[in-house]
Amino acid sequence: DGDETQERCMRGGYQSLMVAKAKEELEQEILVKEEEKNKYLSERAPPLHISGHSLAQLQDLCKELHTKIDVVDEERYDIEAKVMLNTREIKDLNIKVLDLRGKFKRPSLRRVRVSADAILRSLLGSKHKVSMDLRANLKSVKKEDTEKRPVEDSDWRKNVEAMSGMEGRKKMFDDESHLQCASFIC
Repeated sequence: DGDETQERCMRGGYQSLMVAKAKEELEQEILVKEEEKNKYLSERAPPLHISGHSLAQLQDLCKELHTKIDVVDEERYDIEAKVMLNTREIKDLNIKVLDLRGKFKRPSLRRVRVSADAILRSLLGSKHKVSMDLRANLKSVKKEDTEKRPVEDSDWRKNVEAMSGMEGRKKMFDDESHLQCASFIC
C-alpha cells in the first residue's frame, strides 16, 4: 500500500507540474498573439494625423479610407467563403471517415425545402451543371373521345336472353376454353 500511495503522489505531482507548464505556455501564446496583432495593425492601419488639414484634404482622406474599407470587406468576404467551403469539406470528410469505420453518428435532421436541381447539384458536385425540368420529361397523354367509340345498336334484352339458360353459359365456357387452348399452344 505504501508504494501505491507514493506512486499516486508522484503522479499527482507530475500532473500539477504539467498543468502549470501548460498554463505558462498558454499565457505565453496569448502574449505572442497580442504582439502579432498590434504589429499587424500598426502596419496596416497607421495612426491618422487629422489636425492642420483643409476640408478638401480631409475629404480625400475619407475617400481613401472608404476605398481601403471596400478592399478589406472584399477580402473578408472571400476569406469567409473559403472558410465555409473548407468547413463543409471537413464535415464531408469526417462523415466519410465515420462511414469507413462503421461507426456512423446520425446527424439531427431538419426539414428543408430543396429543389430537384439543388439535390442533383449536391449529389453530382458543383462541377456538373445539370438542370432538371421534370415537366419536360413527362409523356403527353391524349384523351380518348367517348364519341368516337362504336355504339352497339343491338338491343340489350336480346343479349340477356341469348346468355340466359344453359346455352349461354356453355357459350361463355366454350369461349374461355378456346382462349385457354390458344394460350397453351403459344
